[in-house]
Amino acid sequence: MQTYRDKLLQGDIDRIRYNVQEMSRLAEKALQDCVKSLVENNRQLAYAVILRDYYIDAMEKEVDRLCLEFIARQQPAAWPLRFTYSTIRINLEIERVGDYAVSIARSLIKLTQPVPDLIKNDILDMARIAIVMVQDATRAFLEQDKELAKKNIAVDDAVDELRMKCNDKLVNLFLNKIIPYDVLDPMMTIVRRFERVSDQARNICLEVLYMCTGENPKHPGAAAFRILFLCDHNSCRGQMAAAIAEAMNQPRFIFTSAGLDPKPVDATTMKFMQTKGFDLSRIAPKALYTVPNLEYYDVIIAFSKQALKAFPADSKRLIILDWTIDDPSKVVGSDEIITTAYEKAFQLIKSQLNDLIGAIIGSEIK
Repeated sequence: MQTYRDKLLQGDIDRIRYNVQEMSRLAEKALQDCVKSLVENNRQLAYAVILRDYYIDAMEKEVDRLCLEFIARQQPAAWPLRFTYSTIRINLEIERVGDYAVSIARSLIKLTQPVPDLIKNDILDMARIAIVMVQDATRAFLEQDKELAKKNIAVDDAVDELRMKCNDKLVNLFLNKIIPYDVLDPMMTIVRRFERVSDQARNICLEVLYMCTGENPKHPGAAAFRILFLCDHNSCRGQMAAAIAEAMNQPRFIFTSAGLDPKPVDATTMKFMQTKGFDLSRIAPKALYTVPNLEYYDVIIAFSKQALKAFPADSKRLIILDWTIDDPSKVVGSDEIITTAYEKAFQLIKSQLNDLIGAIIGSEIK
């Protein structure tokens, strides 16, 4: 027979669960409206997603408040304490799903022409899988179903495969001049954001496993060291650095490049890098805000003063390095002068990377 305290405890838990369920419902609806907006080319619906995000943010604050009150009033231990801890983390994951829906909606508004059917169907497949993952992750939490959580985690690989497929198609459409860059950029963002939605659903399931078992499953890739190369347009220096870094074949590292105002990779840069054995012809530049998991990056390398200003100087977690060098793609003169400028930039970047990565892993890369 339940004691009075047990009834109060269960009542608080049920109240928290209900609010998480409602918040998840709002996030799922935002994603579904994004899909509908994409299918119908309905900008009004995309704007509605952006405006309604306020309610998801409000629900996040309410769930946090309920969890903190629960801890203060009930002083939980064992499973109730794990439930509260996991709920606080799941609450954040669901709020991020809402943020990704807003990002998708903003990208849909930017589209200047309808999405080609060649790529639309793949994006819709990806979106539907991601939305079902969010639904199942929430259900696993509400029902404390660790088996459903495990099954849902495995689905994430299918979304990753679709993301790569979509990215390849989008790059081909751009290179073949079927879509312009102002369509490529928002479409790449949409694809990345749906992929991130599936990642958030996966994270929820990991929290469910901890809540149910008390075991904290290690997130694959958590030991990776992430480095971002940031320049003005992601058309020259950042691309050169990413190519050089990837060629070092360091499995512990994840390298990404981005730009404040991305533009197509410079033709002269592609030609020079070809002489070094790097093919940049199929690389699509990306904006800083489209970098997935930006909050988890360890080092930001800025190649210009403007790029340096993109991050707060007092950031405590990030290591921000100033590698300001002249942009060789802006050099004017004879072929010899231009090649010399590129060679200087190339060798400087390579030398700096050699020293940086060597310092990180404790020995110099030969």
